[in-house]
Amino acid sequence: MNTTSSTSLLHIDASPRGARSHSRQLGQKFLASWRQAHPGAPVVTRDIGVEPPPFVSEAWVEGAFAPADQHSPAAREAIAVSNTYVDELLAADQIVITTPIYNLSLPAVLKAWIDQIVRVGRTFAMGSGGFEGLAKDKRVIVIVASGSDFRPTSPGGAYNFIEPYMRAVLGFIGITRVEFVYAHSQNAGNPAGIQAITEAETTLSSLALEPAAV
Repeated sequence: MNTTSSTSLLHIDASPRGARSHSRQLGQKFLASWRQAHPGAPVVTRDIGVEPPPFVSEAWVEGAFAPADQHSPAAREAIAVSNTYVDELLAADQIVITTPIYNLSLPAVLKAWIDQIVRVGRTFAMGSGGFEGLAKDKRVIVIVASGSDFRPTSPGGAYNFIEPYMRAVLGFIGITRVEFVYAHSQNAGNPAGIQAITEAETTLSSLALEPAAV
């Protein structure tokens, strides 16, 4: 089934684990379904779990806010890295983020990527009416793996700080179509974990067939 002839996907993988990672496994299954539905469409993968983005530095701040003709060599180098991440984001129609929950929130590598792509003049603007997101008309799917059940509807949902933050920061840059898929209860011996994986796979197979824009 070819749902659209013009679409592209950016895959951000934040897990530090390899083959044992539940979020990585689900991400790969989603990609397989997505490629089947969009044959020939471009896919860009950023494995930030293996190659973490740099943290924001003094050179980065200079590169982001000083005029380009005043940049030091360090600022040019730092902001060039950021520009690569931003360009990948803006070029994509759909983004899938695969990540674990760490200490009730997102891993440091995912926060570092976010800090690289939230850029004034690139992904948001400041005007007389306030902030405006510039990365509109995109869909983001966030695949979250966790040892316990932190879904917002579960008793552990009060400890889930990854979903409200991700929704807020993505909305800030103009992306409001954000869907979360949870592979919860993955602690060893928890029978609910097997069912959670099965349900996540079914949901992701369906999401892979949906168009980026509605």
